[in-house]
Amino acid sequence: MIRRFFYLFLLLAVNPAFAKQTHPVLKLFKANDPNIQYFGRIDLSNPLKPRFWSPGVYINVKFKGTSCELIIYDEVGGDNHNYVEIAIDDDPPFRVKLTDKVNMVKAVQGLANTAHVITICKDTESGIGYIEFVGLKCAQILPLPPKPKRKIEYIGDSITTGSGIDIAETPCDKGKWYDQHNAYMSYGALTSRALNAQWQLTAVAGIGLTHSCCNMDIIMPDVLDKVYLRNNKISWDFNRYQPDVVTICLGQNDGIVDSTLFCNAYVQFIGSVRKHYPQAAIICLTSPMANDQLRAVLKKYLSGITAALNSGGDKKVYKYFFPKQYHNGCGGHPDMEEQGQIADELTNYIRQLEGW
Repeated sequence: MIRRFFYLFLLLAVNPAFAKQTHPVLKLFKANDPNIQYFGRIDLSNPLKPRFWSPGVYINVKFKGTSCELIIYDEVGGDNHNYVEIAIDDDPPFRVKLTDKVNMVKAVQGLANTAHVITICKDTESGIGYIEFVGLKCAQILPLPPKPKRKIEYIGDSITTGSGIDIAETPCDKGKWYDQHNAYMSYGALTSRALNAQWQLTAVAGIGLTHSCCNMDIIMPDVLDKVYLRNNKISWDFNRYQPDVVTICLGQNDGIVDSTLFCNAYVQFIGSVRKHYPQAAIICLTSPMANDQLRAVLKKYLSGITAALNSGGDKKVYKYFFPKQYHNGCGGHPDMEEQGQIADELTNYIRQLEGW
């Protein structure tokens, strides 16, 4: 034993680099570092603590080294804690539940001492509360390639937020209702990654076009222009993100309502979207959760809406109808496999539509 420690002492004395490899020194890189890329509706009023509520907001960082730690503040509204998804390079992503107001997340250790890309995504939705990204600790961060040129925005409800899809750790009807949320594996995020596009999920569980569920006091037309959608707060600057494609997946929480009421509201809502995104292709979707009766009604309504807008001069409004009900997840939502199926359908449609 004495001989072993003596040899280690000699090795450290002769080769100080060995000590650095054995105990890598991690440097703090703050949230305002120019090499960090942000995606989504984020309150940047404090650049050292970018704050975001929406599911699917994500961050990319390229770093060099064997390990990486994240510093994330969690609002902890009541006793609710957010989940984040972490992806390293092309390895399978994994979820982490935040446990405190100030969280030191050891994202990864034991990597090869080369360059790696880490993605951090908010999995839980705005009703759970915000998170603030304070920075990360690693040996070195490097410039990333430019952001993908293609951009897609997904407007919707709990289906779009990725609610009820992830039962890997907590089965349905166990834990808290947000324990199965996974925005990173929702159809919008999957579609965008398949098309090498940026994504933005403008979605709130329970929200509708004319009527929301669960005693919610907002509808989507109220909050389209907000950063904190759930509470209708903080104006969003649409110049920060001009999508090539916008999908609208609303109607599940409205249910079957009067055609004049729904169609007029939908046309007005598309008008608002078009005002903010004059060049975007707008795709109106039926609800993937809809049963046969609701799906038939939505198909009829959306067919009339798109036809009227096309004949009125807006040729870049389209429709896509899902062929069946996806409801094997928690609370009748699509499960993770079905979210993948929805993404496959939408990916193929957008690829043909846009020539991507």
